Amino acid sequence: MDRPVPRAKVSARAIAALAFAAVVVVTLDQVTKALVVAKLPEGVVVPVLGSALQFLSVRNPGAAFSFAVNMTWVFSLISAAVVVAIIVYARRIRSMWWAIVLGMLLGGALGNLTDRLFREPGFGRGHVVDFISTPWMMPAIYNVADSFICVSMVVFVLLVILGVNLDGTRAVSEKRQRAMAEAESQASDAAVPASGTATDGTDTNRASRPAADGPLGHDAT
Repeated sequence: MDRPVPRAKVSARAIAALAFAAVVVVTLDQVTKALVVAKLPEGVVVPVLGSALQFLSVRNPGAAFSFAVNMTWVFSLISAAVVVAIIVYARRIRSMWWAIVLGMLLGGALGNLTDRLFREPGFGRGHVVDFISTPWMMPAIYNVADSFICVSMVVFVLLVILGVNLDGTRAVSEKRQRAMAEAESQASDAAVPASGTATDGTDTNRASRPAADGPLGHDAT
């Protein structure tokens, strides 16, 4: 009877890293938004680095970077689904890279979800506070949460390309698997001598065969 496969232990270190990254992102996002709401009037452009970086406070009812402004409820549900999915899969994470990446994604999703749930005009329909403007890069206005979401997705893709799994192991490509199989086969062939030939070049069959002939080369009887 087959024995049940034991479940891998939960990595407390990876979960702690994920939670820490998420808390840092949410804190930065909400603190900067609170400062913008308190200090920066809506629609006023404040140059920070000339035209390369500007602060411009707006209220965004849509997705990241002011897309789909008439679908607030939909993006509230999507953000909630992302948060639940990351929490569910957190038990499987062993890689610190994956923990940090998913922590940043979780923090970004929670930052914007908090706005949609608790800001005006109402629960689930709240407008997200955006204030970062980089006209040279994109025309949209975004916030700290959006920035961390984008960074986490870039690193996410890199980890997938590099074959890094959630448990920290590395996926082996088919080409490398074939090369490893060929190397193992060659090593096995080199370790086992050919039939009838010893490693010193003598005929093992002849050496092990009892002598049927006498000293004169014929049957002594």
